[in-house]
This record gives sequence, C-alpha cells and structure tokens, in this order.
Amino acid sequence: MRTGFVVQEGFFGSAVASMLDILVVAEAVRPEIDPSIPPFEVVVAAPQPQVTSSSGMTMIATRSLDELDDLDLIVLPALGTITGPATEAALDTESGQDIVRAIRRVDATRSRLAAACTGVFLLAETGMLDGRMVATSWFLTATFRSRYPEVSIDPERMVVADGPTLTAGAAFAHIDLALAILCDVSPQLTDHVRRLLLIDERPWQSAYASYDLRHNHDAIVTAFEAYVREHLDEPFDTAHVARQIGTNRRTVERHTRQTLDLSPLEIVQRLRVERADYLRRNTNLTTEDIARRVGYTNAETLRALRRRVAPRWWDRRVM
Repeated sequence: MRTGFVVQEGFFGSAVASMLDILVVAEAVRPEIDPSIPPFEVVVAAPQPQVTSSSGMTMIATRSLDELDDLDLIVLPALGTITGPATEAALDTESGQDIVRAIRRVDATRSRLAAACTGVFLLAETGMLDGRMVATSWFLTATFRSRYPEVSIDPERMVVADGPTLTAGAAFAHIDLALAILCDVSPQLTDHVRRLLLIDERPWQSAYASYDLRHNHDAIVTAFEAYVREHLDEPFDTAHVARQIGTNRRTVERHTRQTLDLSPLEIVQRLRVERADYLRRNTNLTTEDIARRVGYTNAETLRALRRRVAPRWWDRRVM
C-alpha cells in the first residue's frame, strides 16, 4: 500500500513520526504475519523540497504536490496549531492553499483520504467532506463548525470512517488513525503491531475531552453552560434555565443546535459525565455520592449515561 503524507511548514512533528513508526513496524513484521499483504511504502509530499515541524524536526519531500495520483492513501497530518485563529491562519497561507488545490485534484475513487487533528481542517477546506461525518480536535469544534457548516462532527469517537475519508481526533489520535488504516488491511497485523508497541485501545475521544463550551463565541450558549455548571446537582429543565439567563427555551435550543449540533439536554449530559469523571479521579466519593453531585438519584442512572455518552472508564471500573 503506497501511502503519502502531505505536510506543510510547521506541521506537528510527533504526529507524523508516530504514524511513520507504526507503518514501519507493520512493514517489518508483515512477512511473518501474512506475506500476502502488499508491502507498505511511504512517501512525503510538500509544497517545498524541505519542511520543518513546529518542534524543529525536518522532513525532505520525496514528492511534489503534483505527484499524488498513484497513491493508495493520502494522509493530512496536524498543522502544528493549537488555537482556532492560528489554525485558520495556517490554512490561509500560500502553502496551505497549495495543498488544498492539490487534494482537490485527487481522484477519491482511486485514493483514500485520511486526516487527523487540525489536518481535518485542510481536508474540509477542499469541500470533499461536505455532507460527511468527521472526527477532529475536540477543543476546536466551534471553529470547525463555523468554517465548515456542511460537515458533521462526531465529538465522541477517536476515528470516523465515512466513504473514502478517514478522520481522527486531536494530535495523538494519529496513532489511532494509523491503526485504523492498518486494520483495513489486516486486523491480525494490527493486533500484532498494537501489542509490540504497547498501544492501548482508545475508541473514545470524549474520555480525554473537557466539554468546555466557552470557546464557541455564542453568548447564549456560553451563558447556558455557565448556569448549568453551577447547578449540575439540580433537576434540569431547558425552559427554567432559559428564563434564568434571560431568554426562552426555543432560543436556547436553536443556538445550541446551530453552534454545537447538540440539544440542551445533550450538553447537560456531557457536562454531568465530565464532572463525574473529575470527581471519580480526584476524590474518594462513592459512585452514589458522585451521582447525587451531578443531578442523579442513583448510580445506575449515571452508569447508563456514561456508557451511552462514551463507554470507556465507567464500564471498566469495579463499582
């Protein structure tokens, strides 16, 4: 499988390095696990002959942006940015737009497209994600939704496959993206590589994300979140919260849906799970006590919510 990494100046170095290492290990053990699997070949394409990561790692391009046609898979790694404005600035550079134009020329029926973290912004910039579901950096979802309203975000999963596209969450989700790529080729090989490199299974981004919605720049959603955080132990009613922040239920529902693609209740549920997770890790409270602190009368209701929102630590812990 011929895989091309398309990078620009300032890319997130460890993201690319981690994926390369996983593919190199997969190629090393491929003959032992299943010699019928085609060899893994990796190339690097960039707008210029040499690019340097945000941490100073230098990569030499072996391809130009005009030489992507024969690739089975094209990967757009993270841009090396952390904030929304910095990410959008990187997209709008000459090299960023050169990459966007190059990807638009790719035949998606011939080459699969993959991206992770802020690299998903590059892929979305091409328009090829319109109408599709993606994963991206959880802390940049508001910026992403604002710039690409035609693209849907799954805020929970680490990796999302939709048609010819494969996308992953924040920076070190590149590891999960590499494993997902391998799994399409051979689950047996993937399992062997995972065990060799001691990589745990991490299907849910939300186990790591803080649902801090205050970066969404919507005054009503910000006020809604602030009020809910202060009253998580109380029964929730959208109309009541709307009155407390000086608006009405329909306005709150419209703004949360437009800004975050979530209902008010879904936001409250995520905030309750976040608070419960924090209390579990940082206090000696029982599960029953934690449930009451986040607005539930018993632990089983909280367990059920945690399994539905992101079934990770709650199911694995003995209660």
